[in-house]
Amino acid sequence: MKNSPTHQIIYFFRRIGLSCLSGFLAGVASSIFLISLDWATRTRDHNPSLIWFLPIAGLLIGVLYHRWAGEAGRGHNLIIDEIHDPKKIVPARMAPLVLFGTLLTHLFGGSAGREGTAVQMAASLSDQLGRLFAISASERKILLQAGAGAGFGAAIGTPWAGVIFGMEVISIGRIRLTAILECTIASLTAYQTAILLHAPHSHFQMYTGAHWDFSAILWSLVAGFIFGLAARVFVALTHIIENAFSSFVKRPPLYPFIGGIILVLLFYIEHSYRFVGLGIPVIQESLSSAASFFDPILKTAFTALTVGSGFKGGEFVPLVFIGTTLGSALSVILPASIEILSRVGFAAVFAGASNTPIACSIMAIEIFGTSIMPYAVVACFASYFVSGHTGIYKSQRGRSKYGK
Repeated sequence: MKNSPTHQIIYFFRRIGLSCLSGFLAGVASSIFLISLDWATRTRDHNPSLIWFLPIAGLLIGVLYHRWAGEAGRGHNLIIDEIHDPKKIVPARMAPLVLFGTLLTHLFGGSAGREGTAVQMAASLSDQLGRLFAISASERKILLQAGAGAGFGAAIGTPWAGVIFGMEVISIGRIRLTAILECTIASLTAYQTAILLHAPHSHFQMYTGAHWDFSAILWSLVAGFIFGLAARVFVALTHIIENAFSSFVKRPPLYPFIGGIILVLLFYIEHSYRFVGLGIPVIQESLSSAASFFDPILKTAFTALTVGSGFKGGEFVPLVFIGTTLGSALSVILPASIEILSRVGFAAVFAGASNTPIACSIMAIEIFGTSIMPYAVVACFASYFVSGHTGIYKSQRGRSKYGK
C-alpha cells in the first residue's frame, strides 16, 4: 500500500538518493566547467589578440544553437517553464552546448558570467534522471529545482545560497519550501563534489567591521534602491538589444557575429580591456579601493550587448561586477564605508535582476561573513523592490512585488 510505513520509508530514501545523484551530477558538471573556464580565461589573458576573433566565435555559437539547440536554446527559461508545467525532459544537449558556447565566449573576450552555464548544465543533467527512473511530474519539478540550486551553489562556492536559489528563482514574491529536503541535499552534495574535484572558486576578502551600525544600515538601504535601479537598467538594456537583433537581423546565427563585431570595436575604443570576460580582478580591487562610476556603466553596456546578442555565460558575475564597482564608487559620496557598500552591491544588483533577495542575502553572508548580514539583507530587499517585475529570467511567474 502506498500509505504504508514501509512505502513511506522507501519513498523517503528514494528522495535522498535522487537528490544525491542530482547534486553529484551538478558538482561534476560545475567542476568541469570551472576548470575549463579557468583555462580559457588564462589563455585569453596571455594571448589578448584572441579578442579580435570574437565575431568568428559568435558566428560558431550562433550556427551551433540555430542548427542543434532547439528548445535547449531557451536556457533558463525552459528550465523554469518545466518546473511550473512539466511536459518534456529538458534535452541533454543543453549541457554540452552551453558549456562549449560559454568557453568560446570567454576565450575570445565576451563580457559574460558563469552562473547561468552551471545552472543550465546542472538542471538539464538532473532532469535526465527521469530517463533512468520512473519519476512523476511532481518529482521532476523538485529535481529541476534541486539541480538548478546545486549548480548555482557549486559554481559560486555558496551551498546554502544554492539551497534557496533553486526554490526562489522560479517565482516572484513567493518561495515554496516543498523542495527544501532535495535542494539542501543536492546543493551540499554538489559543493562537496566540487571541492573534492578541486574546482577553482573565486575568493574575496571578508568583511570584519561592525556588526550593527544603524547609520550604515540606513545608507545600505539607500544604496539598495540605487542598486535596484542599476539592475532595472541592465535588464531593460539587455531586452532592448535582444529585440533590436530580432527585429533588424533576419538570420539568428548572425546575432552573435554582429554583436561580436560591435564588441571588438568598443573594446578597441575603450582600450583598457578591463571589461572582457568575468572581471574578477576588478571586483576584488573595488572591495577596498574606490572605483569610478564609469566601471558599472561600461560593464552594463558590454554585458548587455554580449548576452543580448546571443553569446553564452549568464549574467551573475557581470552583475556582481556592476554592483561591487557601483557600491565602491558610491562610498565616495555616501557616508558609509567602502567595505560595506561594495560588498552589499556585490549581492544586491543580482538580487534585483534575478528577483532572488533571500538567496543573495545568504550568498553575501557565505562570502563575506556574518557581520555583513544586516547591511546585505536591507540592500538586497531594497534592490528587489525597486528593480521592477521583469528580471533576467523571463519565465519567472508570481504576483506583484507591491501587493497589487
